[in-house]
Amino acid sequence: MPLNKRGKTNARVCGLFVQVGLYGMGIAYTITSAISLRAIQKSNCYHNEGHNAECYFGDAQYMLAFGVVQLILSQINNFHNIQWLSVVAAFMSFAYSIVGLGLGIAKVVGNGYIKGSIRGISTSTTGEKVWLVSQALGDIAFAYPYSLILIEIQDTLKSPPSEKDTMKTASIISISATTFFYLCCGALGYAAFGDKTPGNLLTGFGFYEPYWLIDFANMCIVLHLVGGYQVYSQPLFANVEKWVSVKFPDSGIIHKDFKLKLPLLPAFKLNVLRLCFRTIFVASTTIIAMLFPYFNQVLGVLGGIYFWPLSIYFPVQMYFKQRNVEAWSLKWVMLQSFSLVCLPLTLFALVGSIEGLITARLK
Repeated sequence: MPLNKRGKTNARVCGLFVQVGLYGMGIAYTITSAISLRAIQKSNCYHNEGHNAECYFGDAQYMLAFGVVQLILSQINNFHNIQWLSVVAAFMSFAYSIVGLGLGIAKVVGNGYIKGSIRGISTSTTGEKVWLVSQALGDIAFAYPYSLILIEIQDTLKSPPSEKDTMKTASIISISATTFFYLCCGALGYAAFGDKTPGNLLTGFGFYEPYWLIDFANMCIVLHLVGGYQVYSQPLFANVEKWVSVKFPDSGIIHKDFKLKLPLLPAFKLNVLRLCFRTIFVASTTIIAMLFPYFNQVLGVLGGIYFWPLSIYFPVQMYFKQRNVEAWSLKWVMLQSFSLVCLPLTLFALVGSIEGLITARLK
């Protein structure tokens, strides 16, 4: 295969994984927001009725409510008009991470000892332990999804300094910060609860009090996800709508904007393509989330799908091309070995997460 043709094929495959990943983030964020909203309701129930009360609530109505909010926000023409939403989302993520970290420390101190063991949680069979390990790997893979929007973010930067230098600094800071919070929350959560560690510390009710702080943290999660959904969806919207516009350059329905004036609100531009496609997008992510409302399993599946191609394989291949790394040189062998080791681990995570998703659905 000629080099330029192979490059185009790689670009298309990479682009496909990116779009699938962006779509999957919409599903994951819908599930997570509903779980957090339900957790607020349960937290208040436990506070009022006691920790042993039967506080069971569904999450379908919360998914629908989240979908309605996203339906409205998605009609905004482009992401630059909702830049404030991204800033709010960033502050909210720091807020609930700090709360989760603080509650974990307080629980360990309150227990007076560290629960759990180096072997991990106890299971009835070895097979069950293997599947749980694979799901955990999938969740870890999902925890670093910024590769999906790395290029889109870099494309919006202004120079000087150069976009490359800015993104390098931002990547180092962001990865270091997220890794710190992930490791601390994961380790402290297991140290606090041992085998009873919930999949989500703030919604699994390892913590009951102070209930207002748990409510605050979960509301921060919801606000973060409201903005995060748009952060990941807007690039997909732009790509699809640009492709359709190029495909049908003379279509008045696709290119014409209509002004909509609502009481007490400024005039709003509405486009038929934007209205139809974005409505279908939001509706489909909401429906899939309602069919598979399983937090850890869905996150594991998504991480297993896009982590290796987008975070390992394609970046390594692009590095080889950009730096003209010679085949079979020490650097080439080390990076290729790294990529080959990560592939079976990612497949293991994907298979285990799918198994967990099917098992949860059948139950």
